Amino acid sequence: MKIHLTSVFVDDQAEALRFYTEILGFVKKYDIPCGEQDRWLTVVSPEEPGGTELLLEPSGHPAVKPYRDALVADGIPLAQFAVEDVTAEFERLTALGVRFTQEPLEMGPTTTAVFDDTCGNLIQISTKPQ
Repeated sequence: MKIHLTSVFVDDQAEALRFYTEILGFVKKYDIPCGEQDRWLTVVSPEEPGGTELLLEPSGHPAVKPYRDALVADGIPLAQFAVEDVTAEFERLTALGVRFTQEPLEMGPTTTAVFDDTCGNLIQISTKPQ
């Protein structure tokens, strides 16, 4: 068994696609209309185009807002992405206007940082433990 797909809830799929591709560097994999406004919209890492997909899922369900609001209020990231160098990625994303809620922080064998994805979520980046 392996993880094939995971998701983040987003308020605006078009804006989420722009942020996740133009700012974070993911590439669009699927963009399939689902109803009048929603899309089955996934992105993947350009390093693993056949790897795990991230679904940019519409946040319309009534449970989403209180769930995300509680996570953000407590500073809890909804998802985590691996990067080779957290400090370098922090500097690159900061230069692109990304707002971090936690600057790079060494935590034992890994370093983490947390940013606002502009779509209602906090996302953590981290190095893999050595």
